[in-house]
Amino acid sequence: MIKAAMAGHKVMLSEFPWDERYRVSGVQDVLTPALVIYPDIVASNIARTLHLLEGDPNRWRPHLKTAKLALTVRMLVDRGVRNFKCAITLELLIACDSGAADVLLAYPVAGANARRVLEIKNQFPRVRISVLVENEEQVRQWRGSSVGMFVDINPGMNRTGVEQHRTDKVVRLVRAAEEMEVQFRGLHYYDGQHGGLDEAARSAAAHAGYDRLLKLVGAIQDSGISLPEVITAGTPTFPCSLAYKGFHGGGFIHRVSPGTIVYCDATSLAQLPAEYGYAPAALVLTRVVSTPRKGIITCDAGHKTVSADAGVPTCVVAGHPELMPLPPSEEHLPMALNRETAGLQVGEAIYLLPRHICPTVNNFDAALLVRDGQIESVEKVTARGREGPLLPTLALDKSSMGLAATEKV
Repeated sequence: MIKAAMAGHKVMLSEFPWDERYRVSGVQDVLTPALVIYPDIVASNIARTLHLLEGDPNRWRPHLKTAKLALTVRMLVDRGVRNFKCAITLELLIACDSGAADVLLAYPVAGANARRVLEIKNQFPRVRISVLVENEEQVRQWRGSSVGMFVDINPGMNRTGVEQHRTDKVVRLVRAAEEMEVQFRGLHYYDGQHGGLDEAARSAAAHAGYDRLLKLVGAIQDSGISLPEVITAGTPTFPCSLAYKGFHGGGFIHRVSPGTIVYCDATSLAQLPAEYGYAPAALVLTRVVSTPRKGIITCDAGHKTVSADAGVPTCVVAGHPELMPLPPSEEHLPMALNRETAGLQVGEAIYLLPRHICPTVNNFDAALLVRDGQIESVEKVTARGREGPLLPTLALDKSSMGLAATEKV
């Protein structure tokens, strides 16, 4: 399992022991770098999450920014998970097309993006689709539509949402929704800012925030407004939400929304209790391409392969605690040998556990599905990237734009 230490509120990762489950037979025929997904471990991670939720899939609204593959979404649906959240319209489209019953686009959309949501809703009328709002202008753009709304609460993450103490503003938004015939679905509360704290400090901070959240819930209910659902907790605060008793019997459905746990990464495995039993279900297969000097090797997994957004080191090398990944460039990942070793040869395959799996999956067009060491299939990373920059219903008249038919827009 991942060993972790805290330094300056950052999770420092040191070791990922080798496990034969991860070996890929026929690796000599694999173009690297390659994303490898292990469906049996995905299934185990889903099962462990449902066990933590006392067998009730209705309590989980996983974020699909991690899953990305239609195949993985269908695995969740097959286990009874029907409620999801996502961040972009492509993820929304894939969720609807893969059997989701209820999807929250957990991002403040406007303009053409909002019109695209309405198009997808019309394409999938049986899927319950909702969006986030934080002001009356955002409510107004859904006037009279069948798209629902969650009020986005800012618990201190400070990227979107209404500040948590602004009870008056939240009530006004819900009243405005009623007047505009927009269905109020509930509150969205993402407290990811606590991820860098150790377990005890994270739990204390999260629970203090939940106390404030319940005061907001009470004020809404006291004003005569029905509050159907409260969403909390990505992966870092998943254990905190599970342990918070105030979410039970509050007159609303409480759902958690961790998504990373479907595949897991080095950071989530360091944050979550070991007894949860999660295991990495996605690795990056890479090769040593150079030994530029003594004490350094380089593999073909730069930041266009393994995301660097979580910082350096970007990953942990399976079975090689002597290797410390250094700052990557676009296609190169140099690694320092931190103790005497026979070393790895140029051309040798190694397996990386990313520090942040979500954007790493998004770096790949396709994934290898490996079961019992054998490559079972090549699966498209269906929700990789974004939809095209123009609404699908918009037909461009190139001649009116002064462009020849062969020219690119």
